[in-house]
Amino acid sequence: MTAATGRPLLAVRGLRVVIGGRHILHGVDLDVAPAGVTALLGRNGAGKTTTVRAVLGLVPRTGSVLLDGAETVGLATHTLVRRGIGYVPEDRGVFAGLTVAENLRLAERGGPGNPADYALVHDLFPELAERAAQPAGTLSGGQQQMVAIARTLLNGNRLIIADEPTKGLAPRIVSEVAAALERAAEAVPVLLVEQNLALVRRLAGHCVVLADGRTAHAGPAAELLADAGATRTLLGVGRSAGPQPPSETAPLTPGAAVRPLQAGGS
Repeated sequence: MTAATGRPLLAVRGLRVVIGGRHILHGVDLDVAPAGVTALLGRNGAGKTTTVRAVLGLVPRTGSVLLDGAETVGLATHTLVRRGIGYVPEDRGVFAGLTVAENLRLAERGGPGNPADYALVHDLFPELAERAAQPAGTLSGGQQQMVAIARTLLNGNRLIIADEPTKGLAPRIVSEVAAALERAAEAVPVLLVEQNLALVRRLAGHCVVLADGRTAHAGPAAELLADAGATRTLLGVGRSAGPQPPSETAPLTPGAAVRPLQAGGS
């Protein structure tokens, strides 16, 4: 329905967060496309993680957060989860002492008319079926990320939010995670918080850039990454953002001060 109407799956408008008297977000606007991957970019401290936490209802917020046209500000986190938002945390959050199968079983929502979709999970990630009895703590970082992503796919979620899924991973494992996210995005739209521009280039069709708790830019990801001046200004990247192999890490490194630009199209 969302794709047919042409409206974004998630529409955030004027999102503000104040914690301990400190203004963290100053009116963030962003749209998540009804299909594929939308990247949320910005330098460290720009407000990316706070934006995600605000969307999930984990911090007090004001403004508007529409999920498929319905307002969610004021709803508790568990209600948002039941409305179809899946979350892949930065640290993956797998239970190391439990098997792959047990980790997935714990993620089942259950209830009448809501069976866990193991067929989808095992179709996208056949390796998890093969390793069902293996303790999750013995998996590689990429395989653990597959478990974390798979948990969000079990319950018919409408949106997956993945917070820096490649942080701290070696380039070979980054490639594994990229493939996992690519497969997941074929089934469910993804909001990807990421600092690896090679991964963003490979996966994202649209991007939103934050700076100092505000939306600084929004538009096609390919256009931003093809513009070395824009990436340097918005992201502080000190070298060209031209084509790179998918497994190459391209972190956002400190550079010149960000000069916020007027937000582009949605």
